[in-house]
Amino acid sequence: MGKRVAIIGAGVSGLASVRACLEEGLEPTCFERSDGVGGLWEFSDHAEEGRGSIYHSVFTNSSKEMMCFPDFPYPDNYPIFMHRSKLQEYITTFAKEKNLLRYIRFKTLVSKIKKRPDFSVTGQWDVVTEKDGKQESAVFDGVMICTGHHVYPNLPKDNFSGLKEFKGKYFHSREYKGPEEFKGKRVLVIGLGNSASDIAIELSHTAAQVIISSRSGSWIMSRVWDDGFPWDMVFLNRFDNFVRNNLPTFISDWCYVKKMNGRFKHENYGLMPLDGTLRKEPVINDELPARIICGAITIKPTVKEFKETSVVFQDGTVFEAVDTIIFATGYGYAYPFLDESILKSRNNEMTLFKNVFPPCLEKSTLAMIGFIQALGAAIPTVDMQSRWAVRVIKGTCPLPPVSDMMHDIDEKMKMRLKWFGNSQALQTDYIVYMDEIASFIGAKPNMFWLFLTDPKLAVEVYFGPCTPYQFRLTGPGKWPGARNAILTQWDRTLKPMQTRIVGYPQKPYPLFEWLKLLAIPIILIAAFLALN
Repeated sequence: MGKRVAIIGAGVSGLASVRACLEEGLEPTCFERSDGVGGLWEFSDHAEEGRGSIYHSVFTNSSKEMMCFPDFPYPDNYPIFMHRSKLQEYITTFAKEKNLLRYIRFKTLVSKIKKRPDFSVTGQWDVVTEKDGKQESAVFDGVMICTGHHVYPNLPKDNFSGLKEFKGKYFHSREYKGPEEFKGKRVLVIGLGNSASDIAIELSHTAAQVIISSRSGSWIMSRVWDDGFPWDMVFLNRFDNFVRNNLPTFISDWCYVKKMNGRFKHENYGLMPLDGTLRKEPVINDELPARIICGAITIKPTVKEFKETSVVFQDGTVFEAVDTIIFATGYGYAYPFLDESILKSRNNEMTLFKNVFPPCLEKSTLAMIGFIQALGAAIPTVDMQSRWAVRVIKGTCPLPPVSDMMHDIDEKMKMRLKWFGNSQALQTDYIVYMDEIASFIGAKPNMFWLFLTDPKLAVEVYFGPCTPYQFRLTGPGKWPGARNAILTQWDRTLKPMQTRIVGYPQKPYPLFEWLKLLAIPIILIAAFLALN
C-alpha cells in the first residue's frame, strides 16, 4: 500500500473516500464514532451528539438513478424515491460488496487532528482517537474529513424576543422523530426548508393546528415533474443547463420563475420567495400545496415576538395557545478536532478551493469531502470529490498556485452572491461543479468526441439526465458498464412502477422536444413568407 490516509466518518462521503483511496493504491483508515456505516442515513430513535439525525418517515429527494455510486446502480425493483431504510440498505450493501468494512474502525472518536512539526516538508498529520476510554495517536500522510454539515443545529434563540418567557416546549428539528406525541397539539414550525415542510405535513394529520413561519419563502418543487417523470431526471441535463447558464440574465430569470411557478401560483399560497430569481435550493415536496389548500397547514410571516402561551407574527396576527415550537432553522458547521485557522484562512471565513482544499496549506494533504450543497445528489458529488482529492494527496494531480486558487474562490463567491444571494452559501451549480472536478482527473465526458464516435450515447449524455455513470465513462476509475448503464437508465427508473401492465413504458425524448420547439419559429417564418 501507498500513503496512509485518515478518513473521518463512515457516511457516504467516508465510504466514497475509502474506495477512492483503494483505487489509487493508498492505505485508508476510516474512523467512525457509531457502530455502523451510513452517517446521516443510519437512523437512530434519538438524536445523538456529534452525529446527523433524521426522522423516521424521511424519503429521498433525489431519484435512485441520480443518486447512486457511479459504478453501483440500485436494484431494478427499488422505488424511484426511497424511504431512508432502503437507502441505508443500499449503502450497507455497497460497503460490503466493495469490501470497505475492513478499513473502518467503529466506535472510535477522533478528538484531535494537528500538523506534525515537519508538516511543511512531509505534509503529515497526527490523528488522536479515543475508544473504550483509551486514547491513541497515529501518523497519517493525508486526512479526509467526511463528517458532513448536518450535525450542529442552528437554534437562534437570541433572534426571537420573548422566547425565554414561552412556557411551551421548543426544540430543533433534528430532535424530531415522529408525530405520535403531538396528537391534538397546536404546533408552530419555524423555517421553510425540506425538513420543515416534511415535519409540518406529517404533523398536520394528527395535530390540532400546524403553522409554518417563513421569513423569506421558497419555491416548492414536486418529485413528480413534467409528464410524471422524476424531477431531477428531467431538470438536470447538460443541454438545459447550458441554455439556462448562457441566456441573458433577464430571460433566464423569467424562464426560471415561470418554471418554478408552473405547478401552482406561489403567491396564492403565501410561499413566494422574496426574490424569486435567486437559485436558492427549492423545497422538494409533493404535499405542501395540498395541505395548505385544505386548511391543514397555514403559512405565516416571520415571528415578531413570543408570549407565555402565544406567538405574534410580523403582520400583527397572533397564534394562541401554542403547545410546541419546532425550529427547522438549519445547521452550522464545526470541526472541534481541528484548528479552525486551517480552514479559515481569510477574514475568519471558511475558504476552500472547490469546496474541498484549504488553499494556504504548505502541503495539500487535507481535504473536506461533502462540504457542499448542490441541486443534485450527494453520493455522486462526494464520489467525484474523493476521486480528485486522493490524487492530490497522492501527488499525481497538483493544485494550482495559491494566488490562482484564491482568485477562483473570489469568483465563486461573487457567483454565489449573484445566484443564491449569499457569498458564503454552500450551494453551487451541480453539473458545472461536477464537470469542473471531473476535468481535473480526466473524467469529464468529451461531448465532441462522443458525438463523433458514439452518437447514440452522446445524445443520451447531453440531452438526457446527467446521471452519475457519465463520470465513469473515462479517466481513472473508468467503469466498463457505464455506457450500458446510461442507455438503460430509464428502464431501471420505470421498472418498479410496472405492476399493472397497460402498454409499453413511456420514456422521455428530450432531443425531440427541443426539435419541436425549434420547429415553431420555422413554421412562423414559412407562414410569413407564404403570406408575402
